[in-house]
Amino acid sequence: MEGRRWAFEDFAEGTVITLGARRVTAQEIVEFASQFDAQPFHLDEEAGKASLLGGLAASGWHSSAIFMRMMYESFLFDSTSQGSPGITQMRWQRPVLAGDVLSGTSTVIARRRLKSRPELGLVTFRHEVRNQRGETVLLCENPIFFRLREGKAASEEQAAP
Repeated sequence: MEGRRWAFEDFAEGTVITLGARRVTAQEIVEFASQFDAQPFHLDEEAGKASLLGGLAASGWHSSAIFMRMMYESFLFDSTSQGSPGITQMRWQRPVLAGDVLSGTSTVIARRRLKSRPELGLVTFRHEVRNQRGETVLLCENPIFFRLREGKAASEEQAAP
């Protein structure tokens, strides 16, 4: 983990990280849905058009998986991440349709050192994913554990419980 770009110290409240763009294809929507969420509007263009989704639409879980990959490629792969204790909020605001190009941001909304594990900090993010029209398709809030860059001595901050 040494030499990673993003460590706990780098995540000040208000920090905004841009998530790289990702095009969603009809083929991947159908492949994901076939395995994990085989509802007709995720498998067939005509069924999607006949639904309230308006076209072949990615499962919300597929949208979440795409977002996870975007977050990984934007900063997690080059970080001291130690995983997450869960998701505080996940909202699918609009359907993700075949051909949509997704992009977004991850914003630090809170951070604290762990008293029980002083080499770790917990960073809480608010993530927003938008389509090519600027419409929000996914909102998520979650905390992620990150190691401090230099272990216990890396920060002058008081450890929080």
